[in-house]
Amino acid sequence: MSESLAGIMAEFKGHEELLRAAEEAYAAGYRRMDAYSPFPVQGLAKALGREGSVIPMVVLVGGITGGVGGFFMEWFAATVSYPIDVGGRPLNSWVAFIPISFELTILCAALSAVISMLAFNRLPQPHHPVFNVPEFARASSDRFFLCIESTDPRFDRRETGNFLQSLHPTLIAEVAP
Repeated sequence: MSESLAGIMAEFKGHEELLRAAEEAYAAGYRRMDAYSPFPVQGLAKALGREGSVIPMVVLVGGITGGVGGFFMEWFAATVSYPIDVGGRPLNSWVAFIPISFELTILCAALSAVISMLAFNRLPQPHHPVFNVPEFARASSDRFFLCIESTDPRFDRRETGNFLQSLHPTLIAEVAP
């Protein structure tokens, strides 16, 4: 066994066992862990200690910035840069600015959603250490995995391995970096 280690992974046959294992690992004090499943498991994010996300706030700020920026851009162009009196209408005709402001709100919100989702999920990530475990190939079909990372403050190779063994997995594997 090598001294460097990315974590220890346990394989489970069903999503109920994975959910129970994640809850017990969180209760035992492990915080740097991740679960892998072929389908979404209700309550797994909460069991891993991940409640809420900052992405909706980022999308809101992006949308507001796009709307205000679009309105300001049109107002500046119509009143300061290139003022033209058309039919006696006021230069600051805010009603005419609504369609572009709305479109820029949607555009900036969508772009901030995609960019923040990629950034917070640390994507793209063409290689992850869990790919070094041959059994992990079944994670997309019929197996469930819980990996406790070596960066966890509570991580100890022997103690963490014993803890995962107490959860009765079908397999325990060390994850090489």
